[in-house]
Amino acid sequence: MEPDNPLLDDFILSLCRRRPARVCFIPTASADAATYIVRFYRAFSGRCIPTDLTLFDSPALPRRPAQTRDLAAFVQAQDLFYVGGGNTANLLAVWRAHGLDRLLRRAWRAGAVLAGISAGMLCWFQGGITDSFGGYRSIRDGLGLLRGTACPHYDGEAKRQAAFRQFIARGAPAGYAADDGVGLHFAGTRLREVVSSRPNALAYRLQRRRRVVEVTPMKVRYLGK
Repeated sequence: MEPDNPLLDDFILSLCRRRPARVCFIPTASADAATYIVRFYRAFSGRCIPTDLTLFDSPALPRRPAQTRDLAAFVQAQDLFYVGGGNTANLLAVWRAHGLDRLLRRAWRAGAVLAGISAGMLCWFQGGITDSFGGYRSIRDGLGLLRGTACPHYDGEAKRQAAFRQFIARGAPAGYAADDGVGLHFAGTRLREVVSSRPNALAYRLQRRRRVVEVTPMKVRYLGK
């Protein structure tokens, strides 16, 4: 959901098997911020069948679905899940409390597309670097649908870059770092390609070899003309 740049959103929608796709926004990491949900509907309305899944109880914004016991049927009906940014640690805890982590795993295995930005990218991996606790710290309890570690916002935050390299240097699994505007497209658990909505944005593979962290730029396909 980049303002005035729909390239990544277009790409994600193209991965859905059904037209129009049923696209579900999950803003858990932002504590179901209403303004974030509005941004989603503005970006996706008219291009799919949009809906949202919320887990916080707010007088101004009732939960959808209303009860946790209704989550399974709600999740099963969706084609694509778009997870918003925010606090990754909180997202993981809330999902696990409601069993949403298991339901998303089941939906993914059934062919649903899982996507997201920032926390919505990091959550699918085994771990990575987050600012959920203030400052940059590692997490090792991601959902683990994708093997390895991840780091979003790699081009915009030098301290995040350093923290991720240190994380790998200390023995964390090899992983991926992505500049803003970059998407890592996995088919199942295999990386198919790296795409970008920005012409100069990059992605990197980081791994530790003989106590040295190797940072290897990856081939990126620009989605624009």
